[in-house]
Amino acid sequence: MSERKVLNKYFPPDFDPSLIPRRRGPKNSQQVVRLMAPFSMRCNTCGEYIYKGKKFNARKETVDGEDYYGIKIFRFYIKCTLCSAEITFKTDPKNTDYSAEHGASRNFEPWREEKVVEEEDRLARLEEEENNPMKALENRTVDAKREMDILDALQDIRARNARNERVGQASDLVSRMTAEEEETEEERERRLAEEEDERLVREVFSKVSMPALPGDSSAAAADSSGDSPTETTSPQLVTVKRKADDVEPDLRSLLPESTRVVLGAKSLGAPPAKKPKSDLKNKLGIKIAKKGKVAV
Repeated sequence: MSERKVLNKYFPPDFDPSLIPRRRGPKNSQQVVRLMAPFSMRCNTCGEYIYKGKKFNARKETVDGEDYYGIKIFRFYIKCTLCSAEITFKTDPKNTDYSAEHGASRNFEPWREEKVVEEEDRLARLEEEENNPMKALENRTVDAKREMDILDALQDIRARNARNERVGQASDLVSRMTAEEEETEEERERRLAEEEDERLVREVFSKVSMPALPGDSSAAAADSSGDSPTETTSPQLVTVKRKADDVEPDLRSLLPESTRVVLGAKSLGAPPAKKPKSDLKNKLGIKIAKKGKVAV
């Protein structure tokens, strides 16, 4: 059984393609093609609108006796979607477009009319300049003035853009400077706070220089090493906590008011009598015999 999708076909050794009979068709035969409407049109028979992009099964043929610099012109036959009237249109190589020929009229397209008007004005101007040299000189003067105006406007736009760019850079610089100033203010506040802390620490703590002790380990090591022939004592810095004030506060001033009242009342009264110590040995009737001295 052969494959469903055959890519290579078998040709016998005695195959001669010239023996295959060829079909003789008409010289300008029509060909059925699938296309979309190239422009919006209206049927002249029933008034039905056919919009651009509508798909049709059209017949294509080559137009006899018409070409554009050797480029062939093709004609297409379609039928109206409502009344089935025949509509024909041709290719237009000159304007790279299509032109309605029979059975329908093309809808109004303003951009096409503008192009036609511009082309007509250009042709009329060229013809007028050929016949009137002064008119050609005036036209050239007007064109030069127009070009100068365009260049001036372009220069203004460039200057405005450059000014806007400079303003943007200046604003960025100002914002950057403002941020730096804010950071500087923060650093200044932090520095002031650190200085205040240092001042408070200096008020509470102080370093006092004290002479080193003779039996210090560092001095002994120096003597053993032999670096210093004589015994030297270098002063040492010792951190000492100072009093908050020069006058030491009284102990009573640190006690609460109720405790101070109680202590004052006790100090004014007579001192309490001391209780005699009770002799438990006598109460229990125990007598301890004294040891006599041994005669030697």
